Amino acid sequence: MLLVTAPHFSQAQTPRVAAAPGYGTFAETVASSRALIDSLMRARNLPGLSIAVSVDGEVVWSEGFGYADIEQRTMVTPTTKFRIGSISKPLTAAALALLTEQGLLDLDAPIQRYVPSFPDKAKGVITSRLLAGHLAGVRHYGSAEEFLSSKRYATVLEGLDIFKDDTLRTPPGEKYSYSSYGWNLLSAVVEGASGEQFLAYMQEHVFRPLDLRHTVADYTDSIITGRSGFYDRAADSSLINAPYVDNSYKWAGGGFLSTPEDLLRFANAHVQAGFLRPETVNLLWTSQRNAAGEEISYGIGWAVGELNGRRLISHGGGSVGGNSWLAILPDEKVALAVAANIGGAGYGAVPRRILEMFAAGR
Repeated sequence: MLLVTAPHFSQAQTPRVAAAPGYGTFAETVASSRALIDSLMRARNLPGLSIAVSVDGEVVWSEGFGYADIEQRTMVTPTTKFRIGSISKPLTAAALALLTEQGLLDLDAPIQRYVPSFPDKAKGVITSRLLAGHLAGVRHYGSAEEFLSSKRYATVLEGLDIFKDDTLRTPPGEKYSYSSYGWNLLSAVVEGASGEQFLAYMQEHVFRPLDLRHTVADYTDSIITGRSGFYDRAADSSLINAPYVDNSYKWAGGGFLSTPEDLLRFANAHVQAGFLRPETVNLLWTSQRNAAGEEISYGIGWAVGELNGRRLISHGGGSVGGNSWLAILPDEKVALAVAANIGGAGYGAVPRRILEMFAAGR
């Protein structure tokens, strides 16, 4: 793996600062937030980062910091595409929601109705609802080799071969156990319910209607304009190129590229009318419960929680050469998305603090 030189300080681009209707500009909040990001970049030695914030559905700040490609000294801009990791799960949840609204998907039906090739399990019945809440008992990555897979999988169904014959970790419904493979299975459910290939369905029914022009599958053999480089840290904390991986086995669980601005468009589509019915959004954003009746703080593709008394809907994403977070304060109609081109970026409390600052200033 090639050692590369880290930037010694953040290289901020010209920010995009817009006026949210009726609330003036957020110039002071942007300046304070920029200082926090600059300090974070220095402290964590981050190669590149992009952040965007919206208020009442309008982007009020969008800015890139540092390098998209260190070797070429290409700077991050708001259109730089990052690996968003598990934020791919909320994107896929939108497909489940649309199919449910159309009556094409029953969240409580055995998944074999939609994926007949997936074997029955002795421990119980797997449903889409349980898969979407990490309650189905399907395992997560079994080894570092799986997470670092460089194998190309031609189809969604082919990718299921990694885990489909494995015993469930727990009986379905019994226990919350995070599983990206469960979301791989849900991508096959989308195909079975819709009659369309998963990536084609996402493009035609989620990305295109919401104008997510910079959200694409992370194909390793394709030329993707604006795709960042991907970095990791060596034992001495210097920056190195991340290992080569092929995410074709987990599009739905962690295989998409996007930008913070696109992620805000997606988030705001859930707050505003027109994309999903209010009762459907409520379904996605209501915590499921385990067999003991305990809330698990996870709905359908979204984490459900609080931020200092405010309702918080969010999801993080960790991937090889990428780290991201998408958060919504739905009652305040404030949203934030941040992405970096290194695994384990270590944002700490900084994004949450920025989110609160914008909520307080609206």
